[in-house]
Amino acid sequence: MDLLKSRFDHTAPAESHTQRSPPRRRIIVALTGATGSILGIKVLIALRQLNVETHLVVSKWAEATIKYETDYTISNIRALADHVYNINDMAAPIASGSFRVDGMIVVPCSVKTLASISSGICDDLISRAADVILKERRKLVLAVRETPLSSIHLRNMTTATEAGAVIFPPVPAYYIKPSSIEDLIDHSVGRMLDLFDLDTAGFERWTGWKKE
Repeated sequence: MDLLKSRFDHTAPAESHTQRSPPRRRIIVALTGATGSILGIKVLIALRQLNVETHLVVSKWAEATIKYETDYTISNIRALADHVYNINDMAAPIASGSFRVDGMIVVPCSVKTLASISSGICDDLISRAADVILKERRKLVLAVRETPLSSIHLRNMTTATEAGAVIFPPVPAYYIKPSSIEDLIDHSVGRMLDLFDLDTAGFERWTGWKKE
């Protein structure tokens, strides 16, 4: 009787409802050996500015491409991320679906990595983490860098899309009238992160024809 009274006694003091700040967003970022490594670096910088927790994987050939294409060192890039994993570490948290993340972006994404993801070959941490993202129905963005595209590439893109991935080739937007390569990079990075509902506020959006 006392138990029932305590359950239904509305005169009892109400529980305190303190507002909790929303949990910090988590994004997996993977860099592969395709050209365009600056895109991945700029994504990491943008996510850091947006206070998004980043989990980074860099392939062996991505390291080589970074050294060839940019002035960044690998240690500089790793320092941009909150957590860094070896590509062969199949016991990393991001290899399990029970580890909650908001999504994953592979940027740039080589056609080799695309093929591994589309066929479900989990032979390294990048393809395994991507496979987990797909099976858990989370957001996977693949910034595929290749041109021209063969029918094999197109089939792999279709397969990945049907599994839930978003194919995002970093195609230049000329309507912004870019004055530098940096403008094009910032636009592509901003549009990629739009897919995660993250606004970099660092690029010009289309607002219609401008009257002269």
